[in-house]
Amino acid sequence: MAYSLKTLSQRPDRLAGGHRMCAGCGAPIVVRTVLRAVKPEDHAVIASATGCLEVSTCLYPYTSWKDSFIHTAFENAAATLSGVEAAYNALMDKGEIEGTTKFIAFGGDGGTYDIGLQSLSGAMERGHDMVYVCYDNEAYMNTGIQRSSSTPRYANTTTSPAGSKSSGKVQFKKDITMIMAAHNLPYVAQTAPFKNMKDLYEKAEKAIYTKGSTFLNVFSPCPRGWRYDTPRLMELIELAIESCVWPLYEVDGGKFKLNYKPKNRVLVREYLKLQGRFSHLFAPQNEHLLDEIQQEVDRRWAKLLALCEMA
Repeated sequence: MAYSLKTLSQRPDRLAGGHRMCAGCGAPIVVRTVLRAVKPEDHAVIASATGCLEVSTCLYPYTSWKDSFIHTAFENAAATLSGVEAAYNALMDKGEIEGTTKFIAFGGDGGTYDIGLQSLSGAMERGHDMVYVCYDNEAYMNTGIQRSSSTPRYANTTTSPAGSKSSGKVQFKKDITMIMAAHNLPYVAQTAPFKNMKDLYEKAEKAIYTKGSTFLNVFSPCPRGWRYDTPRLMELIELAIESCVWPLYEVDGGKFKLNYKPKNRVLVREYLKLQGRFSHLFAPQNEHLLDEIQQEVDRRWAKLLALCEMA
C-alpha cells in the first residue's frame, strides 16, 4: 500500500491523549507515528526507559499506553525487552500463545547514548527480534536539562553553562546511529517527524517488521531544554534536516542509503538561532564558534555522502 497520512491516521491510536508531555514536544509525535506502523491486528509490548516519556505517560495508576507496557530503569530498557522477547519465543515454541507480538523499546538520549548503551549494545549483538527507538532530545531533560553525550557542542545546559568562563558544552555530539550501524544490524535508520511523516513511518514499519534487532534514532526537539517557541517545532525540525545537522538515512543490510538530500542547504546558524540554548553564540566575539559547528556538520555530511556513494 502506498503511503497515505490520511489513511494511516485513521488507525487506532496506541498512545492515548491526556498524557503530560509538554506542548511543542517532539516525543509524542514520534511515539504515535512509530506505533501506527504496527499492524492493527498485531499486539505490541513496549518497554520505556525512565525519562520524560515514561514519567509523563504512566502516572500510577493511570497509563496512556494501550499495548502491554513495562517501565524499566534508566539503564536497562533493551535488556528488559530482550528478556520478554525470549520468553515469548519459548511460549510460542510450547504452543501456549498465538498471534503476532512486536517488541519496541523507547528511550531518550540519556537512556540510549549514555546510561543504557551497555544493555542496548548487548541486546542488539544477541539479535533479539525487537526495535529500539531513541527519541533524541539532546540532554537529560527529565531531571533538569543536564548535558549528555548527545548534546551538541556549545549548547548551554545546567551542567555545561555558557558564561564568561565557558561557551557551553565542550565536546561534539556522539554519533549513536553510526555506532549502531557498526553492530552489523539488519536495519538501522536516522529519521524525524518531517513534513508529512512519511520518512518516519516507513522506517518504523521497516524496523518493526524486519527480523532481528533494529534501531531507529529519531530527532525529538524539547521546548524546555532547547528554548524555542513551541509553535515552531516543525520549522525547527525542517531546518535541522535542510542544514544537514540531522541527515535522513538508513543502513539496510549493511548498505547506506541517503533518503533526503537538500536542494539548497541552509547554514547551520539558521537552525541554531531559533534556540535559546545557543543564543550566546550570536554575540560578535563568538562568530568563530559558529564556524566550528558548521565545519563539523560539513565534515560529517561529506562522510555520510561517501558512505552512500554520493560524494
